[in-house]
Amino acid sequence: MQVTRGIIGRLRSFGDKRPGIRTGLRWKLSAAIALVGALVALALSVVVHNAARVSMLDNARDLADERVLIAQRGYEASGRLNFPNIKIDDMDLPAELREKVAEGRRATFVSDSAGGEPDIWAAVPVKDGHVLSLHTGFTDRSTDILKDLDQALVIGSIAVVLGGSALGVLIGGQLSRRLRKAAAAANQVARGEPDVRVRDAIGGVVQDETDDLARAVDAMADALQQRLEAERRVTADIAHELRTPVTGLLTAAELLPPGRPTELVLDRAKAMRTLVEDVLEVARLDGASERAELQDILLGDFVSRRVAAKDPGVVVRVVHESEVTTDPRRLERVLFNLLANAARHGRPPVEVTVEGRVIRVRDHGPGFPENLLVEGPSRFRTGSSDRSGRGHGLGLTIAAGQARVLGARLTFRNVRPAGAPEHIPAEGAVAVLWLPEHAPTNTGSHPMLPTGQ
Repeated sequence: MQVTRGIIGRLRSFGDKRPGIRTGLRWKLSAAIALVGALVALALSVVVHNAARVSMLDNARDLADERVLIAQRGYEASGRLNFPNIKIDDMDLPAELREKVAEGRRATFVSDSAGGEPDIWAAVPVKDGHVLSLHTGFTDRSTDILKDLDQALVIGSIAVVLGGSALGVLIGGQLSRRLRKAAAAANQVARGEPDVRVRDAIGGVVQDETDDLARAVDAMADALQQRLEAERRVTADIAHELRTPVTGLLTAAELLPPGRPTELVLDRAKAMRTLVEDVLEVARLDGASERAELQDILLGDFVSRRVAAKDPGVVVRVVHESEVTTDPRRLERVLFNLLANAARHGRPPVEVTVEGRVIRVRDHGPGFPENLLVEGPSRFRTGSSDRSGRGHGLGLTIAAGQARVLGARLTFRNVRPAGAPEHIPAEGAVAVLWLPEHAPTNTGSHPMLPTGQ
């Protein structure tokens, strides 16, 4: 059972580690879709613009070629040049076009002007050895068409990016919402609520990978719960079976003749009986079947009388009296276990302070071990060498379990001088029991882990 709880604890600690910068899934998905949409829109815009420009240039070249062909026919028929914008032996004719004409071919050519607009040339040789040529630019109409097309492409690209972003926010928001519901349900399971199902929490009609994740988490939670329950039953059964022989052993030891050996046997037999009873109590607390029998008590008066009866040497200070609704028997069990731990592992004086609904038990020993402060009480582990060597390590575990039944919170910390670094030895250990304002109405399955004060 301790191994299983260790796995759960490591899972919790791993889940608590968060990166410094956190962005939502919806914004990541929206940014990804917007980026892809922008790249696709840009590529399509470039392709469409170039295709339209090439098509318009081809049409302009065909038109120039037709005009120069008509001029050739009229010139060869009449010997006169009656076509506008047609020149004979134009000195500005591009060299590439001049070479084609020299070969006796009719040709067209496109060059870039100083302003960046294309120049369209068409030339044809005639029978008398002259060259007829036509030089024209890109028409204003074609330029306007290209500008309108570019404007439409820009508007369309912006619409695609905005639409993709909106779609990403919508899809990412839905997925993020399902994942947040799954995380909240998983946290409830981690806090000891076995009836919660992650698949039921996310809901929805459409099934996707989040449903697979939810089913896997539910299956893991069921397997862990079954393992914990099986371990609890085994522990309870073993402890229950040990009660009879241990009781018989204690009875037989009491019949031995007086002497030192008899005292040693009786001491070990009593320790074994205490261990068996504690193990049974831990098993009952793990089973979440314990319920508090509530009564109204004056907390300061109750603690003062119980501590005086248990150990008159412990100093009790009531700072503020308060009436609470709790289970006196379980509260006494928690208080006595904390006192026993302070007496066994700490050093006097042991002090108890009652302030409202808060009870503090402090000793002046070496302090709690670091693993207890981080992970909480662990059964069959008494901590460091300074606070070990005696006892079986169930006292604080039982105290934490009984506090859970009461709906209370039990925390642990060490006392150090103000501003002292961690390597400076502690000047004492403090266990703090925080009783709830309202009486508990239900209980969980596991003792409550301590939180920092």
